[in-house]
Amino acid sequence: MSSLPGRIPVAEPRNEAAAIGKSVVIKGQILSREDLFVDGELEGTIELNEHRLTIGPNGKLQANVKAREVVVLGSVHGNIEAADRIDIRKDAQLVGDIKTARIVIEDGAYFKGSIDIIRTEGKAAAAAATPVTRPQQTTLPAGNTPPALNRPPERH
Repeated sequence: MSSLPGRIPVAEPRNEAAAIGKSVVIKGQILSREDLFVDGELEGTIELNEHRLTIGPNGKLQANVKAREVVVLGSVHGNIEAADRIDIRKDAQLVGDIKTARIVIEDGAYFKGSIDIIRTEGKAAAAAATPVTRPQQTTLPAGNTPPALNRPPERH
């Protein structure tokens, strides 16, 4: 027998999102450094700059949202800003303005508001780095028409 203490298992990090259940009601501001699943009621603001927010089928938000990615299965009244993507599913309701790089609105979803598609920095930087080339123009003094333009068209 060894006198060394037994090895204690270390919990592995989970890839699951933090969750707010359907019986939970929150009024205020949520700042999160992990993915979040909201299936309850929330009034206020939600900010998950580098993470995904999923509003569950029972979720009812009266909030402005800022996240990397937003998936709406429930109801949202408020503006949403997603750096990457917004996905509005079949039975979802969204009333508010959207600002995102990519959007999916499934058939059967209700949406009322405006959509502002933003360019990602990679595409914007590539577009800014590409020089705009314009055809070179030659200006001739008045009365000097090039000989090629003075000839009548050739007939065959």
